[in-house]
Amino acid sequence: MTSQLDDLPVVVIGAGPVGLAAAAHLAERGIAFTVLEAGDGPAAAVRQWGHVRLFSPWRYNIDAAARRLLADAGWIEPDPEVLPTGAQLAGEYLQPLADLPALKPHVRYGARVQAVTRLGVDRLRTADRDAAPFLVRLADGDVLARAVIDASGTWTTPNVLGASGIAARGEDTVTAFIEQALPDVLGADRDRFAGKRTLVVGAGHSAANTLLSLAELAGHVPGTSVVWAIRSASAARTYGGEAADALPARGAIGTRLREHVEAGNIELVAGYSVQALTGIENGRVTASDGTREITADRIVSATGFRPDHAIAAELRLDLDPVLGSTRALAPLIDPNEHSCGTVPPHGVDELAHPESGFYAVGVKSYGRAPTFLLATGYEQVRSVVAALAGDWAAARDVQLDLPETGVCNSNPVVGDTTIDAAGGGCCGPTPIAAPASRGLATGINGGLLAAPLTLLPVAGSGGEQTGDACCG
Repeated sequence: MTSQLDDLPVVVIGAGPVGLAAAAHLAERGIAFTVLEAGDGPAAAVRQWGHVRLFSPWRYNIDAAARRLLADAGWIEPDPEVLPTGAQLAGEYLQPLADLPALKPHVRYGARVQAVTRLGVDRLRTADRDAAPFLVRLADGDVLARAVIDASGTWTTPNVLGASGIAARGEDTVTAFIEQALPDVLGADRDRFAGKRTLVVGAGHSAANTLLSLAELAGHVPGTSVVWAIRSASAARTYGGEAADALPARGAIGTRLREHVEAGNIELVAGYSVQALTGIENGRVTASDGTREITADRIVSATGFRPDHAIAAELRLDLDPVLGSTRALAPLIDPNEHSCGTVPPHGVDELAHPESGFYAVGVKSYGRAPTFLLATGYEQVRSVVAALAGDWAAARDVQLDLPETGVCNSNPVVGDTTIDAAGGGCCGPTPIAAPASRGLATGINGGLLAAPLTLLPVAGSGGEQTGDACCG
């Protein structure tokens, strides 16, 4: 690094769980940093699914550096075996973290990044490229940086409903009828579904939880009905191992979903790929697979998420042509080969691009792979920050402290919000008893978004999310 770069901060894009963890590690290392967050506060995306309860307990949802900084400030850590909601994750952990004196002065809200490039250098120029500072373009000015850690996530870039990886014909004309994954069916969004016919498209845990909430609502509100469309010929993959599942909480979701389908509370339409969408005169929308039509009042698109690398178009990125992760990381996370329990620890070497000093971390680093774990994101930023500090021994000593049997292991829930301390945790929702006033408490996927860790939606395959990611 030149002295010019040494005088500049590291820019972190995003003040979610992984972005703030990066800030905590940078603060511990004494490296100057600036966090740029598009929302008006920390964890803006997490708060949008605040009604969701994770099926990973607090002990997996807190970054080690963040824990140390918070403890020094007198923070009382939540019960490590309690399963937090997204709102609790944001309010009881991420907000206090962002408010620490070591972080707060360096976090800018309402700062949406429009582009990242090199100062005076476009993608074509090679000479002296690594010596040029990064230029981070905002609507109201530019920020120069020695390095950039992109932890902006994928929540704002969901997959389309079209089954071929592109929007279905007419999809852009019926957006008023389409809901993103994980609406608060039993809470704030209840009126949009009560007494209505809802089509849920997708085969992951986000779809499963929405379906269970809708079935619960249908039991209380006459006229509420639920249709579930999946591309595969069978729902067996969504039902999972049920009683034999290594994650009893996840298995219980599959069992309850199957029971609702068999009882006729949820109409299952298998082998269905959305090809076209049209609005009709009575305020409803019709989906077609070319042969069969499904008409509904609302459509929930639980088809996963994908990364958007547009802001880095002038940087030299080496992206895997299939997943959209780095080329080195792709074979380690390929969803055709790996689940959240078999992805190995990885760090700065696997996250590096030809563009020295630029790293996409967290759920965005996984591209469309639906197996991301929040704990993995914490280890990613620990490794990256160690490398930025010149501590390459620590940077390459990547490891995760997970249960012996892997992160996709958990003992049965022993209370409404608690799991056995000897168990593990994976990303995804827990079918916990909810307060009487709210009915079913749903969780986020076992794939998005969440896991030893917390959760955020992650990338899924185009048209149908089959894995739901662990939190990022």
